[in-house]
Amino acid sequence: MATLLPHVNSVKEKALQIFAEKFGEQAIVCVYAPGRVNLIGEHTDYNDGFVLPMALPMVTVIVGKSHNDKKTRIFSLSNVVGDINEFEFKAGNRADIKPGEPKWANYIKGCIANFICDVPAFNAVIVSTVPAGAGLSSSAALEIATYTFLETLSGKKPEKPELKALACQKAEHDFAGVPCGIMDQFISTMGKEGYALLLDCRDLITKQIPMLHLDNYVFLITNSNTPHKLSSSAYCERRDCCYEAAKILGKKSLRDANMNDILVLISQNVSESIVKKARHVVTEIQRTLNAAVALQKSDFQQFGRLMNESHDSLRDDYEVSSKELDSLVSAAREVDGVLGSRLTGAGFGGCTVTLLRKDAVDKTIQHMKAKYSGTPTFYIATPSGGAREIS
Repeated sequence: MATLLPHVNSVKEKALQIFAEKFGEQAIVCVYAPGRVNLIGEHTDYNDGFVLPMALPMVTVIVGKSHNDKKTRIFSLSNVVGDINEFEFKAGNRADIKPGEPKWANYIKGCIANFICDVPAFNAVIVSTVPAGAGLSSSAALEIATYTFLETLSGKKPEKPELKALACQKAEHDFAGVPCGIMDQFISTMGKEGYALLLDCRDLITKQIPMLHLDNYVFLITNSNTPHKLSSSAYCERRDCCYEAAKILGKKSLRDANMNDILVLISQNVSESIVKKARHVVTEIQRTLNAAVALQKSDFQQFGRLMNESHDSLRDDYEVSSKELDSLVSAAREVDGVLGSRLTGAGFGGCTVTLLRKDAVDKTIQHMKAKYSGTPTFYIATPSGGAREIS
């Protein structure tokens, strides 16, 4: 059976218990932010395209309390933070906060440094059910949870939720050194139960896409348990191919290109690598828009077909799949009741996402286990809500 993701309250209770044991008092601020799965729209964000993520029941919970001491102390229960699972630093002027060791703490420091005001010193405990390194946005969940914690602690909020997402993206850029897009922070902030989020990565306009009549279907997330192998150089190479294609076509970005432009690239004898990368982006942007329409119409068969096309394009044109991901996707598609399956995230490891009938879940898991050489982990996911304070 797949893992039935724990309810937010159970994670909260665990965090509150640890806080009481660690700091000898009761926490009074409690917040959470979700991870996300991108249903379709991969490697379109830095090409000014569209993405269609949904928030997950997997969450990062932060509980804490302000105090009159000069030190902020944070304890993490995550098993990926290494030997140092707690740190402290001097509270005060947020402009004085600098990145350092341990590295995981930089995500938190960056959010404090980019918050809208200085905050008092506090103690906090972090507990997360978002698996790290799986492409389900554990980093954005931590950032948005931190920012939401600071909002609750200070009573201050930015005028628009977009500003919160952008502040957390800046924290990841400047403090963690990760040049991430904006999708993860947006969906963790703006996720809505029962909806996916269509995000225009050019002008940051969002649209909530209802998943009506999803009752008979679920999304099955399969963690290949192989870490991402897409190196920064390989990522940059693909991104540069896209930028070069847009430059050759005289376009601001591949968002403005179409399939006729791909034929122009071919006619000009542009390298095959550039053509293939551009073709994926152009077709993926259109697939994402078509997928949003299919969801609104509750046309899950069409949505599944678009998921399949997306994976095949990522495998053949963008070349960011892996034998592990291909094996999981291929096995899932062989089961009656599966509508579509694709890799999700940057690729070369991480997770797949599969749309299937509820009555086919057990059979699909058994078949994928039998066909996959590794040890996958399965999660059943439905579209969940974004970050908030927990009473």
